[in-house]
Amino acid sequence: MTQIKSKLLVLIAGCFSLSGFAQSGKGITPKTYVASKTANSIVIDGDDSDAAWSKAEWTDLFEDIENNVKPKYGTKVKMLWDETNFYILAKVEEPHVWANLKQRDTIIFYNNDFEVFIDPDSDTFNYYELEINALNTAWDLFLSKPYRENDNVVLNDWNIPGLKSAVKIKGTLNNPNDTDEGWVLEMAIPWASYKTSYFDKNVPADKFWRVNFSRVNWQHTLTEKGYERKKGTDGKFLPEYNWVWSPMGVINMHEPEKWGYVYFSSKEGKDSFTIPQDEKVKWELYSLYRAQKEYYQKNNTWATSLANLTKEPISLDTKVLKPKLENHATGFNIAIKSPFSDKTFIIRQDGKIITN
Repeated sequence: MTQIKSKLLVLIAGCFSLSGFAQSGKGITPKTYVASKTANSIVIDGDDSDAAWSKAEWTDLFEDIENNVKPKYGTKVKMLWDETNFYILAKVEEPHVWANLKQRDTIIFYNNDFEVFIDPDSDTFNYYELEINALNTAWDLFLSKPYRENDNVVLNDWNIPGLKSAVKIKGTLNNPNDTDEGWVLEMAIPWASYKTSYFDKNVPADKFWRVNFSRVNWQHTLTEKGYERKKGTDGKFLPEYNWVWSPMGVINMHEPEKWGYVYFSSKEGKDSFTIPQDEKVKWELYSLYRAQKEYYQKNNTWATSLANLTKEPISLDTKVLKPKLENHATGFNIAIKSPFSDKTFIIRQDGKIITN
């Protein structure tokens, strides 16, 4: 996340010159999770002892964002929902729990933190990020598009109305003389904070949202002021570790098409969720979109033939996909008619997918 977040700092400072296009790893399959509806009340106090949480399952342990390297410390999450809130419980293993940022909307990832990314309609546009450290200091922001699109807008002063969050330290905060177990973060995010209009009924009962979680962990050193991020021999901060629920294949959380799928089940008892085939069709469109972006970087013009973007026929579960490329004055469209639903999905040069 260093590269992407550095761009955010530039944006906030008033410079809107973003460059570069993050490359995506191959074979990334998003994780899935079924969040059950809870009838039990949840007190947001950083404690996982509420009866409701005992009925929810933990996610898999977080993985390295880019590769298969096992993280040094464990991180896992539980999720629940009701008609008012999306509930998230995160358990963070950390032998030295430290934090010093206390002002809301400061750059929280300068401390070890836990991060939530949410795209309600799965179109990679208009998504939300929330970061919280062990002091329960929050940084919440809204992004109109991923950073790879140079005309994106970042609203750093956007806040989640009604956000409730609490941290419980298993050990002692900012004390280098002992070894801690870690910290537990509990939060309730109101659905209303993601409404696009007053009458928007956006509680996702029996629907999925695209969600991912990230944990930033820094190597630290001790000074007279306490814990600080560690620097290398060149005087620069050593790079952070990025551990995530659903791996991205690159050090970049801002490729929402690769986030996990959280299905909000209203069924009593256990439920299952399978990623729809049409979602996989969209994955193929994003592969072509990335190839087209790479082609432009190398040639300063868009490819006019699909042969420049893919060398083999695209197949999906024995079905052959037949993409069509259309160039126009301001960019391109690539369309695929799904053999599973007969819907046509079109991706534009800015990464937006339109369904016909």
